[in-house]
Amino acid sequence: MSESKAAAGAVLRPAEIKPADRGSGARTIPLVTKGIGSTSLLNGITSFEPGAAIPLHSHNCEESVMILEGRAIAEIDGMEYELGPHDTTWIPSDVPHRFRNASDTEPMRIFWTYASVDATRTLVATGETRPVASEHAKRIAP
Repeated sequence: MSESKAAAGAVLRPAEIKPADRGSGARTIPLVTKGIGSTSLLNGITSFEPGAAIPLHSHNCEESVMILEGRAIAEIDGMEYELGPHDTTWIPSDVPHRFRNASDTEPMRIFWTYASVDATRTLVATGETRPVASEHAKRIAP
């Protein structure tokens, strides 16, 4: 039954999905995942509180990030870029990067896509690697 649903597609409503707490003021809403039948990509939305950032990391696949709301600083392979709504990045696999909210007063939201349902995140500071999907299990209670 779930295979036929996946073959027919899905409509995802972020407002109806409990976010996962990423720590440091970041929360993620996973959208397209293996759980709905995706076989080749993952995507979702991450919200950053004012001044929040995620640690420098890399992935085992390509990633694209679009700024939906707010102002961001993208650090990609040692270079910093100021980004605003609809600015989009493409990051090759194994390239260290991170995003941070450039504002101390306004939220920032990004839409991300990984080119693999088996995407991993490796933290630069520790070398720890884990599946991106495992981070989505830390759902926030309503």
